Amino acid sequence: MDASALIVALGNPGPKYERTRHNFGFLAAELLLGQAKGRKSMRLETLQAGGDCELHSLAVGGRPCLLLKPLTYMNLSGRAVSKVCGRHGVSAQDILALHDELDLPLGRMKLKRGGGANGHRGIESIVEHLGSEDFLRLRLGIGRPQFSSQVSDYVLEPFADADLPVVAAVCEAAVKGMHLFFRRGQAEAVSLINAFRLACADAKAEGMDTPEQMV
Repeated sequence: MDASALIVALGNPGPKYERTRHNFGFLAAELLLGQAKGRKSMRLETLQAGGDCELHSLAVGGRPCLLLKPLTYMNLSGRAVSKVCGRHGVSAQDILALHDELDLPLGRMKLKRGGGANGHRGIESIVEHLGSEDFLRLRLGIGRPQFSSQVSDYVLEPFADADLPVVAAVCEAAVKGMHLFFRRGQAEAVSLINAFRLACADAKAEGMDTPEQMV
């Protein structure tokens, strides 16, 4: 299957990082892959399963895509991305990166093209190796810690158990948004993704309503 787009899920490899905030992109990708394993119409094929990356081909929203999980650790993600782009003839404009986002609260996500890296080392590495910021980002909110000095530890901490239902719901909505994007285009996907809202566990603890999706 000749792929016309590359989905890049950002995270760190290994059991130590599996459920950390920095691996939100990996979590969404794992849900998409699990869905593809159960649907012949998604035509899942594993192209590489070790070394510097995990790479699959599959149909998302009916469109042939590559799904890449760099295994180089976050700060070097761009190496694997650049290598796959060169090998498969994918341009920066055809990349959709899935990553955690400090400037959105848990339960929110946003689809946008371009812009700065906002300190995200995985995005910085992709920009460095491709020489372009002109790729789509599906930003999955994790919120910020109280102090900026806590960011490094915060992103590498596991999600709180109470937040896991919200994390799962965000991943489900992100996968739905990706199908919509590849089937109907960016405008409709943005309408769905950017309007998605779930209250996090902290908000519930303060007496807010039970979280519901708002679109």
